[in-house]
Amino acid sequence: MVSETPFEDVGPTEGGFSIPELKWRELVFTGALRAEGDAYVRDPSRPMTPFAHGDPFPEGVWFRAKKHAGRVFLSVARRPDEP
Repeated sequence: MVSETPFEDVGPTEGGFSIPELKWRELVFTGALRAEGDAYVRDPSRPMTPFAHGDPFPEGVWFRAKKHAGRVFLSVARRPDEP
C-alpha cells in the first residue's frame, strides 16, 4: 500500500530529526537538497516535496546527515565556509 503522506515518517531525534533513507535519496536525487562540502542545503530553485507536518528543510539552513538502519538522521550544521 502506498502512503498518502509519504513524509509522515519524519521523526524528531535528539538535536534534529530523521527520515527514511529512501526519501532522503529522493530529495538528493531530484536536487531539492544539494551537497556543499560535508553538509547539505536546500536548493530553492528545485521543488521540495511537501511534508505532512511543516517544513523540516527551510531555505538557508545547512544539515549534516548520517545514515543508520534505513534512516537518515539530520542535524543543523554550520555552513562549510564558516570557521
